[in-house]
Amino acid sequence: MSLLSNQIESVLFVSGKAVEEKILKEKFNATDKQFTEAVSELLTKFSGESGIHLLRFNKKLQFATNPNYSKEVEAVLNPIKEKELTNAMLETLAIIAYKQPVTRIEIEEIRSVDCTYSVQNLMRLGMIEVVGRKETIGKPLLFATTDDFLKRFSISDISDLPDYETLLEKLQQITSSSLSVEMVEKPMFDMVEEVPDFLVGEEVNKVD
Repeated sequence: MSLLSNQIESVLFVSGKAVEEKILKEKFNATDKQFTEAVSELLTKFSGESGIHLLRFNKKLQFATNPNYSKEVEAVLNPIKEKELTNAMLETLAIIAYKQPVTRIEIEEIRSVDCTYSVQNLMRLGMIEVVGRKETIGKPLLFATTDDFLKRFSISDISDLPDYETLLEKLQQITSSSLSVEMVEKPMFDMVEEVPDFLVGEEVNKVD
């Protein structure tokens, strides 16, 4: 391992969150070639059966636990299992990933079912976020995937998405081991669309 690789490893370990590659290159005064070689070394070291994997997404780097050991980690650190993504939510998430930015109504036109509940929970889980409004009647909110989506499903960049069916199958495989009860695909209560800070003050219509 090179000195640069060890330095990057130390920063990522202490940070505990995603660090932009640009910042690392600037702070360590590394050339593109030196940085690429260092990251390649780390990707080789932190992969396969290693308990820690190096994630690379949106030109950022972050350490994460090996998904193959998620059950063991959960058993020790999180005995109370979190509610996982349902098939309905996975289908909605896959559509958003491919069509983003996209409105809830556009998602429902594809799925032919009300998606309010799925959209609401995907936002709560940090898989999607509001990125603006569509310039059309009513100015509906536009949704897109987040960095957490890329990290959770080990996707480097949106441009690296496989075809729709392959993506949906991948999402289902990753979550199927912990799916137990399929949620009803309908709102459990009247919901007002959550608005990000940059849209505060604009009129927001209640979701139908």
